[in-house]
Amino acid sequence: MNTNRKTKQDNLDNLFSTLAEKKQFNGTILVAEKGEIIYKEAFGFADFKTERKLTSHSIFDLASVSKAFTAMGVIILQEQGKLSYDDPVKNYIPELPYPGITIRHLLQHTSGLPDYMSFFLKQGDRSKFVTNKDVLDMLKKYQPPVRFQPNEQWEYGNTGYILLALLTERVSGMSYADFLQTEIFQPLGMQHTRVYNRRYSREIIEDYAYGHVYSAESNTYELPDHVPSVDYVVFLDGVQGDGAISSNVDDMLRWDRALYTDKLVKKTTLEEAFRPVKLNNQETFDYGFGWLLPKDQTGGRIVSHSGGWPGYHTYFIRYIDADKTIICLNNIEQDTAFEQMILAEVDNILFERPYTIPASPPAEEAAVEIDTTVYSQYTGTYQLSPEAEIEVTQKEARLFFQLPVLSMTELLPLSETRFFPRATFDQVEFIRNASGKATDMILYSSGQSSKAVRIQ
Repeated sequence: MNTNRKTKQDNLDNLFSTLAEKKQFNGTILVAEKGEIIYKEAFGFADFKTERKLTSHSIFDLASVSKAFTAMGVIILQEQGKLSYDDPVKNYIPELPYPGITIRHLLQHTSGLPDYMSFFLKQGDRSKFVTNKDVLDMLKKYQPPVRFQPNEQWEYGNTGYILLALLTERVSGMSYADFLQTEIFQPLGMQHTRVYNRRYSREIIEDYAYGHVYSAESNTYELPDHVPSVDYVVFLDGVQGDGAISSNVDDMLRWDRALYTDKLVKKTTLEEAFRPVKLNNQETFDYGFGWLLPKDQTGGRIVSHSGGWPGYHTYFIRYIDADKTIICLNNIEQDTAFEQMILAEVDNILFERPYTIPASPPAEEAAVEIDTTVYSQYTGTYQLSPEAEIEVTQKEARLFFQLPVLSMTELLPLSETRFFPRATFDQVEFIRNASGKATDMILYSSGQSSKAVRIQ
């Protein structure tokens, strides 16, 4: 190993060993240059209850990193001449009650389709598993309004990728899982990668990393299945396409290497997946077919995706000009801003820039003592967006809030009106009227602020 590579390896080990010692990293990390692994390690537990440890071969739910595989399935069908990106989706799913949507719109999140999760979280039967068919049946029966007309805006969502999985099945004549296995996983030797709905199938995989969330009530990490604020992971476990692929870092590196070759599709065909969205007004957005296209001035072109689901945060970052790869799979729910800081330091090490160990999120000691009787003035429901509500609740002398599709988090006071969610860099401020009752909530995150209006 050359000196530069050894230095990078030592720096990466210093970074992650330090974080793991502070219990600020629980997962598996792989960093490679030109396909050669510089660093690969696992830290923490695969199962907190049994204290089974993670290994460098542990298999994780990829969450939305799965979308690149769904998109590749469509790309393969396009190269086989079985569909075109600008075909209307209704050509393949005629019962879809939304006209004007093309396959390209689904791939690029410009369809305007409503979010299926919001519907099922509010109106779904939690005693039954939701499947892709149920999502389509819901769209047919209830026809919730679109967010915008096709290609008028870009808005990340999951419904489009559910429909892409259904479309893949109808065009290929195979199940979504079998098609990906036949066309992608097997040809690339990805022996530990599969479409996997753990609760729905009740199948157990060896060396599986179970996702855990922090339970504010028990002050421990638990499976989301047993935490009321996120136990929807159980009844939503039957869907595929927007997530539901499990893999490990070794297989993800095989995936990375294949994308530099013609093994799956021609390089010219794949380039289409890395082109940004162009909206009707000619505005562009840095998203391709299942890939984010972040701008970088030093490392050349980057294609990446992240995934988040209760208990999992996953990152797959490819510097395709510099041929460097970061694969980071976490199986605990952690502050996203802190994870981004960690990845920024990995980037610094890879490109031989100075790096630091990221500072921790605010410690509980930062909290101050206040008169907790004011908490009753803050409890209620706040509207963040047309489809997103925030619940603020009180249990004894503790205040909690829950963002959409995230676990309930305790709010710790910085003052009588300003709080921070435990173990994050974010802050929450309550705006009160003359009588002292909260009318609005301001969320501060990553230098941005969002207002949520109290509706209940």
